[in-house]
Formats: sequence, structure tokens, C-alpha cells
Amino acid sequence: MTGMPMGIEQRQADIAGASDAELVDLARADEEAAIRALVQRHNRRLFRVARAIVRNDAEAEDVVQAAYVQAFTHLDAFRREAQFSTWLTRIAVNEALGRVRRRRTTTGLEELEMQRSGSGGGEILRFPTSPWTSDPETELSRSQARFLLERAVDNLPSEFRAVFILRDVEGMSTDETASHLNLRSATVKTRLHRARKLMRTSIERQLAGSLSALFPFDGARCASMADRVVQVLKAGRATADH
Repeated sequence: MTGMPMGIEQRQADIAGASDAELVDLARADEEAAIRALVQRHNRRLFRVARAIVRNDAEAEDVVQAAYVQAFTHLDAFRREAQFSTWLTRIAVNEALGRVRRRRTTTGLEELEMQRSGSGGGEILRFPTSPWTSDPETELSRSQARFLLERAVDNLPSEFRAVFILRDVEGMSTDETASHLNLRSATVKTRLHRARKLMRTSIERQLAGSLSALFPFDGARCASMADRVVQVLKAGRATADH
């Protein structure tokens, strides 16, 4: 089997190991590989932030695409006063917030609330799948847990969602989050504290209705137990009669 020419392999390795600043310089020269590398490097974070604001998977993808297009067509506006990831995230946040504002001007409050309560779950929190734990029951449990968490995130007030995603899902520091969202660090701390408290309350509320279903023992299992008890009692009586 023939592989790629060594020159191409080395070029790909150089691109993959390049810093954002180096890739931006290449992207300014219309280097497609550099653009692709930047997109792949920042996709997850941008999607999660956009999804936290618009609360819809398809619209979040549109936001991310629009943010990339705006960024790569206006790279001259990137002055390196902040990291490229910060600049890119702010573009995505502004695009997402703009869409929410436009949605509010064209949608009645009642319809908007219906959209909010009926928004579907997306891929905000991802659970790694190990090859030795990929049985259907395990995957179902993970899917249910992800749905529970995503619904709790969706129920957070809009000003808390992006902070929660960047801090607790993406693992950013307080200062990094503040920089990406153009907030004060103290504001980030306050919003994160309240977001965690609301998340905990929301999850507890969702779980409360399911507690009565824990450790079910009904249906065939219940009937089987009754049969076995009756059998043992009959056997005991038969022994006593003899």
C-alpha cells in the first residue's frame, strides 16, 4: 500500500502542530489547510457556546458557520490584542445574540415560550464511549443522563447558560470565560454560582418524579415471586400432612 508523499505528510504535521497565530497568518494567505485546521480546532467550543444561547442544534450550526465566514473574511480586523479563540468566540456570541433578538422581534411572546419549552436536546455534554462499555443498556443510560443535563442547561436563564458552558463544560478558567464573553470576572463567578444552584434544583426536580420507579419489582417478576411463595407453602403443608 502506498502512502502519501513525505512532503505532504510533513506539511499536514506542520499544520496540525501550528499555533493559532501561525495558522491565522497562513489563513490570511488563503491557505485552505490552515482554515480547515482552525475550524476543526474550535468547532466544539463555538457550537457549545452558540447552542447555549440559541437552544437549537440546527440554528447553532448556522451561527458557527456564520461566525467562521465573518472571521475568515475579516481577518484584517483581528489585531492580536486577544487570542484568536477569544476573538472568534465573541463573533459567535454576537451572532447568536443577534439571532435571538431578531427572533424576539418577529415572534409573539406566547409562541416564543412554546419554542423554548419544546426545544430538543442537542450534543452539548458529550460522554466518551469506551469500546468495552458500549452495550445498549449503558448507551441508553448515558443518553438519558445527557438528556437530563441538557434540559437542565436549556432551562437556565440566558445570561447564565454561556457562562456555565465555558466554565463547567469547556473547563475554562474564570478569567478566560470573562475574556471570551466580555464580562468582569466577578460577574462570571456570580453567574456560575447561580447557574450551578439552578442546575442542581432543576435536576433534582426532574429526578423527583422518577424516584417512585426505582428498583421496580412488578409484572412477571412479581407474579413469579407469588408463584414461588405459593409453591413453597403448598410443599410445606404437604410435608406436614404426611
